[in-house]
Amino acid sequence: MGAAAGAAGGAAASAAIANAIKASGVLVRVEPEEFMRLLRRAENPLIVYHEGGVFATKHQYLMSYKGFAFYVKTKEPLFIPATAEVVVANSIWIPG
Repeated sequence: MGAAAGAAGGAAASAAIANAIKASGVLVRVEPEEFMRLLRRAENPLIVYHEGGVFATKHQYLMSYKGFAFYVKTKEPLFIPATAEVVVANSIWIPG
């Protein structure tokens, strides 16, 4: 039951961010270093995370900061501080 609730929470958070992106039309793709700088500035950040890939593992992170949604895709996982709330998503779809 806990896993199902976590998956539902992840889907809800992912859907909320997706709806926010559709409404505002603003999604900023950044390099891992810039994502980490923004993450350090954010108070109680919420990160949507997905690990996937067909031929190689890819890590995707999505975070809202000051009204913008920031996205990064990396080959290696990022160090996410314990103060961040992380939602593991089944997938993250980014337009383009």
